[in-house]
Amino acid sequence: MEQAVWTRVDAGNGVPLDMMTARFVHHRFAPHTHEEYSIGVCFEGVEVIDYRGTRHHAGPGSVVVVEPNEVHTGSAAGPTGFAYRVLYPLWSMLSVDDPPHFRDLVFDDPELAADATRTHLLLSQWRDPLEAESRLQWLLAKLVHRHAVNPPRLVRTAGDAVARAAMDRLAGNILNPPSLQQIAADLGLSRFQLLRAFRETIGMPPYAWLSQYRVGRARLLLADGYRPAQAATMTGFADQAHLTRWFRRVVGVTPGAFRNSVQDRRLSRLRS
Repeated sequence: MEQAVWTRVDAGNGVPLDMMTARFVHHRFAPHTHEEYSIGVCFEGVEVIDYRGTRHHAGPGSVVVVEPNEVHTGSAAGPTGFAYRVLYPLWSMLSVDDPPHFRDLVFDDPELAADATRTHLLLSQWRDPLEAESRLQWLLAKLVHRHAVNPPRLVRTAGDAVARAAMDRLAGNILNPPSLQQIAADLGLSRFQLLRAFRETIGMPPYAWLSQYRVGRARLLLADGYRPAQAATMTGFADQAHLTRWFRRVVGVTPGAFRNSVQDRRLSRLRS
């Protein structure tokens, strides 16, 4: 049976931390990105992930680290599915001056995987905020110390500049996005040139990027208590059904399930 549960906690100083525990058999994540790091530990089965042009496999005892804004997918490698726990920390939680870079996606590190599992469980229970915050910082520091590398020198290409300009235009107008022709004309390009630069740089076409970006905005609204229908309207989806289709492709659960899990957690903390 497929299931996914999201939890949001205070990771210290009011900074929110999202976490997920999930089991998937048939579900396949659409190509998407996160604004946060994604740190996952598979504890059953094997997950297959397309990342940076390469297909990777992750099973029990491995740690998966997806950097912010990196396009990736995720699905089961076999008919029995896979189960995993994921933390989504902002890079500012990693106790470093600059965002750490991880050259690899999958790390065979059973000790770190066990630490990440214990931390995930503790944060989900959140019985001692100080202890949980301390364990999270210790885990993230250990991850960076063991597996982060110096980032390669960034060489910006003309295609990168085109893609970034297009994303800025789309992100700034999610309710009434400009057409490809409008963006291309403003950049002095043809639509084909714009599409090619965008896909080669970002890894997906503009409409798919905008949809997953809208999902990210909707996730914030749902966490703040807005209903799925309201979030759909406020982020430019045609209706709630349209939001639901994209939300599940990117997040793994429906907007209603995500909202309920986050709101239930918030209410339980207020009552404790």
